[in-house]
Amino acid sequence: MSSTKKEGRDWEGDLSPHLEEEEEEVRWPHEIELRPVSVEGKIIKAQIWDTAGQERYRAITSAYYRGALGAVLVYDVSKPTTFENISRWLKELRDHADSNIRIMLVGNKTDLKHLRAVATEDAQKFAEAEGLSYIETSALEATNVEEAFQLILGDIYRAISKKPVASDEPSAGAAGGIKEGKTINVAAGDATAEKKQCCSA
Repeated sequence: MSSTKKEGRDWEGDLSPHLEEEEEEVRWPHEIELRPVSVEGKIIKAQIWDTAGQERYRAITSAYYRGALGAVLVYDVSKPTTFENISRWLKELRDHADSNIRIMLVGNKTDLKHLRAVATEDAQKFAEAEGLSYIETSALEATNVEEAFQLILGDIYRAISKKPVASDEPSAGAAGGIKEGKTINVAAGDATAEKKQCCSA
């Protein structure tokens, strides 16, 4: 998901907010286990891939963009370079992902108040200009973590419940994306939406 190590090995745990030393122990990209989420009375189960926000993984992670219904770009509010790199990651995402992908910008590590270097207002303006949803989180304090997933999954659900989702590619994406022209059934109780996440650096 990001270079801020928002790994989320399982939904019930934290999103590994400050565990830089564990980086080499995790294989990238890797799947995040997320419990089913209720969105507008429907049960949504998402398949999420944490692709990491590092240059050495770019050749691998671009394949995961195709077929994705949603993406989360995460930056560290205490490191301005991670926010500055969002534009590049956003371009790469839009170059490789389906045109109808829903994208959310997340400012993580809000618990580091004394080290904040990216103003909320600046991130909000950027998100608005790019048509992204926006939220700030603290994985360490579990602030807005569930809300962030609710936000992006709700956005995806509303988008796919209104119209068929067509992939830019005739075949499915890296993790079994939606084939062209296929309408997703969002009937109550068994709705399934697939989602992958991408990176910030």
